[in-house]
Amino acid sequence: MGSSERPKKKVHLWKKATVHFLLCFIIGFFTGFAPTNKPSFSTNHVIATTGSPEISPPSEEISTKPVEHEHGNFDRSVLDESLAMKVQERSSLVPKEEKSEKSDKGGEVNLTPRRLVIIVTPTSDKDELRGVLLRKMANTLSLVPPPLLWVVVESQSESIEVSDILRKTNVMYRHLVFKENFTDVEAELDHQRNVALKHIEYHRLSGIVHFASLYNVYDLSFFDEIRTIEVFGTWPMAFLSANRQRVKIEGPVCDSTEVIGWHLKSLNNSADDVTRSPVHISTVGFNSSILWDPERWGRLSAAQDTSQNSIKFVKEEVLEEETKLKGIPQDGCSKIMLWNLHIPRILTG
Repeated sequence: MGSSERPKKKVHLWKKATVHFLLCFIIGFFTGFAPTNKPSFSTNHVIATTGSPEISPPSEEISTKPVEHEHGNFDRSVLDESLAMKVQERSSLVPKEEKSEKSDKGGEVNLTPRRLVIIVTPTSDKDELRGVLLRKMANTLSLVPPPLLWVVVESQSESIEVSDILRKTNVMYRHLVFKENFTDVEAELDHQRNVALKHIEYHRLSGIVHFASLYNVYDLSFFDEIRTIEVFGTWPMAFLSANRQRVKIEGPVCDSTEVIGWHLKSLNNSADDVTRSPVHISTVGFNSSILWDPERWGRLSAAQDTSQNSIKFVKEEVLEEETKLKGIPQDGCSKIMLWNLHIPRILTG
């Protein structure tokens, strides 16, 4: 009896364990299908969020490191050719006054690129203040919004000091040298200006030309004003002297932007006064395209262009083309933005 009951108890225990296992399995199986209160991932939650997420683009770093150039007189035409691309790349940095108003249809903002300003500066190694004044001018021009080209002209040979100053500035420049000798200071200055104008004409550098003496001092708004010139422009200039307590004004008398007269220096009716223009060259600016468009600007032929005195032509056109001459600034040329400081100099040689 005892031996027959033990197998029965073992079978009974196995059945009981099997039934218990099946019940647990069934309960667990159906529990897996039951919905939970908080799902681990819900697409409804993503769709129902209010507002669109803001994604800030990575900031761009614009390199302002000046390009190093090898020593010597070189051609920087490559910089001019890439100038338009640089302006487009930096269009986001154009100040508000350079942006036109939004259009009524699309609401898009149209950007107006700045015009190139070409500053022509004659220099002389006889001026002992040249290095100081070049650095002063370089610091001023570096504050002017681009595009700007500085054309520096000197005589005989390329100065190491001048080249070093130009390389260290952030201003785009051309360094020109001529070989001719002059005894007349004014004739030499006009020749230097002609050298610069021939360079501008040869390379078709399109912009507004201004002849800047190293002794000039500027209001920075001056460079914004001359960018508005279409053909010719003129403005008043104040002459200051370190030894005299007085200020002399030369330049136009304007009614709004129309030139109706001139503040001129006194003339003595001498031979020099007859040949020289009464208008100071630093009080006028012009569109450089007049240098290579003879039919539009009154030059007879391209052959005469090569031998014509370009600076003389500009002075004559300023006085003759009154209808194309714009007074700056537009409120009657009443604001002085340019001063010429006379400093006694020690001339060597």
